[in-house]
Amino acid sequence: MAQESAVYQLKLPSRTENLEIIREFVARIAQKAGFDEEDVAKIELAVDEACTNVVKHAYEGGSDKPIDVVVKLDYSKLTVIVTDQGKGFNPESVEVPDIKEYLAELRVGGLGIYLIRTLMDEVKYDIRPGVRNQVKMVKYFVGEGGETRRSEEVFIGTTRKVSVPKNESGS
Repeated sequence: MAQESAVYQLKLPSRTENLEIIREFVARIAQKAGFDEEDVAKIELAVDEACTNVVKHAYEGGSDKPIDVVVKLDYSKLTVIVTDQGKGFNPESVEVPDIKEYLAELRVGGLGIYLIRTLMDEVKYDIRPGVRNQVKMVKYFVGEGGETRRSEEVFIGTTRKVSVPKNESGS
């Protein structure tokens, strides 16, 4: 009999080399939940952008601070929550970019929040600088047009925590 929910958690130091681990963690869960390849890629990119923002902006490159990634599955959706204790920002102050102008100027970077909002069905921020910042990203199993994004019911009613210890040598 299928369970109603599953929770997975990954906590890593905020290093760019750990972004690949986070992407694989989230992608595997999305695949196991039954999302198709396109939606798995969208979820993976959105989470990568959120975590990159933590590394570059919230912690300003400091690699000794944690990024906490929680993935929750229930009967209707996959939710990813990225938490940090770094510098906050006002997500409402981030303007929607003019993509044609952006591309014409050959700019690099600065599309993270736009991509997150575009790729996921819901995005919510809870910003408390230095205390706790969270971005909560949701992808529903049924799209806006009523199409099912999920191939089958897959639930593992459990909570799993995975931590990668800091390397004592700092690498």
